[in-house]
Amino acid sequence: MIPPPLLHRRFRYFWVARVLTMLAHSSTVICMGWLVYDLARRSMDVRDSALRLGLVGLVQFLPFLLFSPFAGYVADRFNRRRVVMTSLTAQLSSIACVALLVWSGRPTLEALYVLAGFIAAARSFYMPANNALTPKLVPAEILPNAIALYAIGGRAGAIIGPALGGFVFAISPWGAFTFGSVLLLLAVLGQWRVGPIEQAVGGGSARPLGMIVDGFRHVRSNRLLLGAISLDMFSVLLGGVTAMLPIFARDILHAGPEGLGLLRAAPSIGAVATGVWLSYRPLRRGIGVKMLAAVAVFGVATIVFGLSTFLPSSMACLIVLGAADMISVNVRQSLVTIGTPDHMRGRVGAASTLFISASNELGEMESGALAALIGPVGSVVVGGACAIGIAAAWAWLFPELRDAQDFTTERTQLS
Repeated sequence: MIPPPLLHRRFRYFWVARVLTMLAHSSTVICMGWLVYDLARRSMDVRDSALRLGLVGLVQFLPFLLFSPFAGYVADRFNRRRVVMTSLTAQLSSIACVALLVWSGRPTLEALYVLAGFIAAARSFYMPANNALTPKLVPAEILPNAIALYAIGGRAGAIIGPALGGFVFAISPWGAFTFGSVLLLLAVLGQWRVGPIEQAVGGGSARPLGMIVDGFRHVRSNRLLLGAISLDMFSVLLGGVTAMLPIFARDILHAGPEGLGLLRAAPSIGAVATGVWLSYRPLRRGIGVKMLAAVAVFGVATIVFGLSTFLPSSMACLIVLGAADMISVNVRQSLVTIGTPDHMRGRVGAASTLFISASNELGEMESGALAALIGPVGSVVVGGACAIGIAAAWAWLFPELRDAQDFTTERTQLS
C-alpha cells in the first residue's frame, strides 16, 4: 500500500528531491569528517585530532547562528521554492570546490573548514524554506503522515549516503565529493518539477528585523513548542555521537572508511523503520510522554555504544538510537507545523533550525572538546548520561510537554 501523501504528484517530486538532498549531504558529511580526521592524524595524536574534528561542527554552527534568523525572513518574504533551489545550487558549488581541492592532492584543514562553513551557510536557507513547503502539498488530514514521510525521506538518504559515500571515498576521495554534487543537481531538478506553490503573506511586523523577532517570540510564547524544541536540542547537543564516529571507526573498532559509512548509516536504519511505521500509524495518545521516553532510550543507547568494541553491537546501538530519535523528531516537527500559521512558518522554522543546528553542529564541537579532555569513549558515555538527565529534567520543567496527549488536541490549543 502506497502511503497517502505519495498519491499527490507534487509531494512525490518534493519527497524525491528531499531524499536526494539528504543523500548528498550525508555522503559529503561522512567524507568530510574522515578527510579532516585523517589529515589531522598525520601530525597529531588522537585527542588533538578529535579537537580538530570537532572544529568542523563549530565552523558549521557559526553560519547557522548568523544566517538562520534572516533565512526565516527570506522564506516568508520570498518564493520558498526558489529559495530552496538557490540554496541547493550554492551547496552544489561548494561541494564541487571540495572535490577539486581533493583532486589537486593538496587539501588543507583550513580550506576544508572554510568550505564546510559555506555549505552550512547555504543549508541555513534551505531548511526553513523547505520545511515550510510540506503543509502546502497535502491535505491537512494527512499532514502528520506527510511529516513522518518527510522525515523518512531525509533518513533514507542518510542511510544510503554514508555507506555509499564511505565506499566511494575508499576508491576515489575526489569522486565521492563529485558524487554529492551530482545528487544536488538532481535535487534541484526535482524541486523545479514541483511547480509553483501558493504562499500566504502578511501578519506580524512588516519590518525585516521585526519579522525575524516574531519567529522567536512565537516559540517563546508557546511553552509546549519551546519544551519540545529545546528538549530535542539539548539531548542531541550533549548526547550526540556523530562527531566521534570517525574516531570509533578508525581507532577503536578498526573498521576503516567503509565501517565509518556503516556506522553513520546505522542510526538512519532505525529512524527509517520507525518513520515508516509512523507514516501508517502516527502517534495518537500520550505524545509528550512518548517523546520524553524516546529521549531517555536515546541516552541509554548512546552509553552502550560508547562502551562497545564490536562493530555489529555498535551498529545495533546506533539503530536503536536512531529509532528513538525519530520518535522525538516526529513529535517536534508535528507540533511546530500544526502550531504555526503559514505566513510565519519560515521564521518559526528558522528558529527551530537554529536550535537543531546548535544540537548537531555545536554538539560536534562539544564532543570533540570533551574527547580531547577525557577521551572519545568517556565523551560518548557522559553524553548519553546527560541525555537521560535532560529527559527527566524536562518532564519536570515543562508539564505542558509531559501532559500533551494528541496532535488534534494540541492543534486547537496552539492555534
